[in-house]
Amino acid sequence: MPQMVIIFEEEQSMEQQRNEATERLLSRQGHPNLVYNEENGGVGVGDEGLVTVSNFTSILGLSTLTAACITFGFGCAIGYSSPTQSSIMEDLGLSVAEFSLFGSILSIGSLIGAAISGKITDLFGRKMTMWILNLFYIGGWLAIAFTKAPSLLNLGRLSLGFTNGISNYLASIYVAEITTKNVRGRFTIIVQLLTGWGASFMFVVGSFVHWRTLALLATIPGLLQLLLLFFIPESPQWLAKVGREKELEAALLYLRGDKADISHEATEIKDYVESLKSFSSEGILDIFQKQYVRPLLTVAGVLVLMNLGGINALAYYSGAIFVSAGVSSMVGLITVAATQTVIGILGATLIDKLGRRPLLLVSSAGLCFSSFLIGVSFFLKDFNWWDQGSPIVAFIGVLMYMGSYALGGVLPLLLLSELFPINVKGSAGSICNLMGNFTGWLVAYYFNFLIEWSSTGIFFIFSAFSFANFILTATMVPETKGRTVEEIRASITHSSD
Repeated sequence: MPQMVIIFEEEQSMEQQRNEATERLLSRQGHPNLVYNEENGGVGVGDEGLVTVSNFTSILGLSTLTAACITFGFGCAIGYSSPTQSSIMEDLGLSVAEFSLFGSILSIGSLIGAAISGKITDLFGRKMTMWILNLFYIGGWLAIAFTKAPSLLNLGRLSLGFTNGISNYLASIYVAEITTKNVRGRFTIIVQLLTGWGASFMFVVGSFVHWRTLALLATIPGLLQLLLLFFIPESPQWLAKVGREKELEAALLYLRGDKADISHEATEIKDYVESLKSFSSEGILDIFQKQYVRPLLTVAGVLVLMNLGGINALAYYSGAIFVSAGVSSMVGLITVAATQTVIGILGATLIDKLGRRPLLLVSSAGLCFSSFLIGVSFFLKDFNWWDQGSPIVAFIGVLMYMGSYALGGVLPLLLLSELFPINVKGSAGSICNLMGNFTGWLVAYYFNFLIEWSSTGIFFIFSAFSFANFILTATMVPETKGRTVEEIRASITHSSD
């Protein structure tokens, strides 16, 4: 993997600032056992005193759960169309083209949300944006649940897509900014794991309840988040960016524990945000500066190729895919739900041990092979070869595909939160999310037509895009495990100078 080069003078300057901050803190406390603890990412006291920055507190867990509510809702919106396709088409008299519009309009809404995701979270803050999104989320599901016409059905789906376009970015950013470096990857992937659980919830419950009831059940994550928002703090990094330093320190104390010494962490955040003011005035064009081109191309490329690899097709229409391959849709969807859960938990335990890049490589390779396997199953079915075995091949291929995505699907968004400094993170998030959601819409809308053209060919195409993603990951994606967010962004900011 190519390593990013850090300019010595500026990196030494930043390191000197960190050392000076630590020395000031040591002298101010006057405690003989006060030491800088790299494991905890903060200042702690030795054996006699114990004032440490903890990796986990109850408030940090509650804040993570709050962010997880919106990603669970994201998964509900993604998974809703798969178990309900036949019943919605029958009840409302929709054609294949009209249901394709309903399925894909989620991605159109996501495009709109993605275009403003970075800027709206920067303007209103992470917490206030969650309040706003819940209005669109709950309203969207109510529109679907009580609709009697396709127009209101599509409007509700569009509202959910708008929420998804912002929330997918927002949840990763918020969790990355409130956690310490040792658990940042684990917490972020756990939050995004809830996306898979939300889709799995739709797959399982949607197999047994009416589609209107399912829409009402999907409002629960939004209602729960509205309650939890009263008890969580704003992102410390966003507070530093807007100059609310007292609230920054209060938020850190709330997250790390009342007895934690957060002076070093607060100083590091404030110094880093202050240093960025000399580089940029936060214009949209700042993201196209030389030092950001490589990470922008990398993250956008991975998101685009992952979407062109067919994830929206399998998430939206996996029930129909199972039926086309000769597999029971109920059995298939329930097994997919179980597979996503197991693999997602495995990924959460490995991400901070193995790193982001190895998991993304394994995920891309799995998506490539499983898409090819599904294509082979349709090829065998088309020519009436191995009639008994082809459904089994398709079943294994879909399970492997959804499992591979559960392992690495969140990682591009984690990289987005880690690779860009706060002064351009909004612009980077908007651009990357916009490109990813546009390609996701293309796949979602045209899939039903393309699978009629060639069920074998479309999955071979998905496999080719996943292979391209594997090559991009192997050559361009850096490893960020075990580094503070400020250290990662400092190296990115200066790597191309």
